[in-house]
Amino acid sequence: MARTPQDVTDAELGVLELLWQNGPATIRRLTETLYPQGGSAHYATVQKLLERLEAKRFVSRKREPAAHMFRAAVAREELIGRRLRATAEKLCGGSLTPILLHLLRARKLTPKERQDLRALIDELDQDPPSRSPSR
Repeated sequence: MARTPQDVTDAELGVLELLWQNGPATIRRLTETLYPQGGSAHYATVQKLLERLEAKRFVSRKREPAAHMFRAAVAREELIGRRLRATAEKLCGGSLTPILLHLLRARKLTPKERQDLRALIDELDQDPPSRSPSR
């Protein structure tokens, strides 16, 4: 199955994870974290991953004289939302309900997770019906 241009590969996701966790970084710092024993080939790999992520607009680059700084240009929650909506379109006719039900049944929720879920449902029940109806 072909990926859409906006898909993120597992390797690209690894780079994004570091940027989300640690904030802006140079190619060298990312390479040292991802490949502690790596060399120039690993540096080139990280550089290529960042170029791809920049082309997809998932990272931005601040061009500085010494070293370019890269930062995540998309929040983790936004990427999760995009991927879940794409999955819902492909597998569930656009409805998120089957995905949500599967995830909720797949493992036991912690008391905190159940509390957060109840709070979200209460919040959604109080919102005016400005959302598009789910299928």
